[in-house]
Amino acid sequence: MSLQEWLEGYCEDVINDEVVSCQKHKWACQRFLNDIKKQNKKSFPYKFDEERAFKFLKWMTYFKHRKGVLAGKPIDPHPIQIFIFSNIYGWIHKETGYRRFRKAYWGVGRKNAKSQSLAMVGTYEAFAMNEPSAEIYCAATKTDQSKIVWEEAEWLVRNCEHLKEKYKISYGRINHLKSGSYIKALSKEDRKTGDGLNPHCGIIDEYHAHETTEIYDIIGSGMGARKQPLIIIITTAGYELSKPCYSIEYKYVSQILDPNNPIENEEYFVMVNELDKDDDVKDEAVWEKANPIAASYEEGLSYLRGELKAALDAPEKMRTFLTKNMNKWVEIREGGYMDMDKWSRCGADVLPDLEGKECYVGIDLSSKIDLTSVSFIFPIENKFIILSHSFMPEDTLERKMRTDKVPYDLWVKEGWITITDGEVVDYQYIQEYVKEIAEQEGWV
Repeated sequence: MSLQEWLEGYCEDVINDEVVSCQKHKWACQRFLNDIKKQNKKSFPYKFDEERAFKFLKWMTYFKHRKGVLAGKPIDPHPIQIFIFSNIYGWIHKETGYRRFRKAYWGVGRKNAKSQSLAMVGTYEAFAMNEPSAEIYCAATKTDQSKIVWEEAEWLVRNCEHLKEKYKISYGRINHLKSGSYIKALSKEDRKTGDGLNPHCGIIDEYHAHETTEIYDIIGSGMGARKQPLIIIITTAGYELSKPCYSIEYKYVSQILDPNNPIENEEYFVMVNELDKDDDVKDEAVWEKANPIAASYEEGLSYLRGELKAALDAPEKMRTFLTKNMNKWVEIREGGYMDMDKWSRCGADVLPDLEGKECYVGIDLSSKIDLTSVSFIFPIENKFIILSHSFMPEDTLERKMRTDKVPYDLWVKEGWITITDGEVVDYQYIQEYVKEIAEQEGWV
């Protein structure tokens, strides 16, 4: 059986529920099958190269497990790794031969070989891609976090028979002697501004912890001179939804996968392993959705059972179990949590006709510091329809983006926020806005 045939069979098994998988996992597999069908069309500029994909999978087998029950044994790629990395390394541009996917995102629960997978990507990009003087950065906001993948890569290299006398480790770098390429940890704490960097590959572990897009932007902005760069993110979910991993990246990659969404990005590979919205976290039968590796062997299941018991015994631990083990984005508040899947289900893409409907207006006023927000509330039958809009003084936009660490500028572009002139919100402007929109829409 060829690798492509295996991948097609795997995708069919996922889609037909022969493999326990979430909706986004199914969408990723359907995307692959669709692209395989399209690759012979002139309008589709990419093709799947089995040899290129297999080269990376073979590379994985050169290394040994560092930790856990398999410590010291050769790495045998798990089916989810075969699928993900066959996509990342197998798809190429028909004319140039360069890689198709220049960005990759894998959202998955804890203990699913995230750091190991990233470390193997880093070593492959430095040692096997034949990119002269490739700079590979393990990037994070904190030094300790950036070193996790780097230290994993260092261990893999030191314990690999195939790489003897091909590397040198010094001054925080893993150097490939032949090409001059190197792997290095990069963090905001190191006071790196990005000046002078020429990254070939940026590896971002646990992006959910990043307060801003600064590190992501530093890596991306320096890649202009590289012919086939790669930014790869592998992360669990988190519980601070204003941070860029959820507010920007997770929402974006979810749209890329969704076949009913018009947004496409042919150069961005996406895999998300998470629980679906109606899944019961106490049901072991669904755990594999978020834990394709950890839930596939008894020791991993035992670990998850222990984490669940701790979360049920001490509710304060539930947020960690939900976000880290079940890969669910959860908004945490004191003494409880909000399931964002349930919150999302309250939204509607198409609203009923509200003309002539009774409307109540609520206004949360501010002057400089907070947003001024207006909500229009319509009691209809046994539910409420709420439309909201916010306002911010123009002179405070940049400062608020820095202090609050949220993308207000993006929300302005999307129409969720209106910028007003000056340093303070003009209450007369808000009053006129309420009157104007009510008259325009015919609200009573």
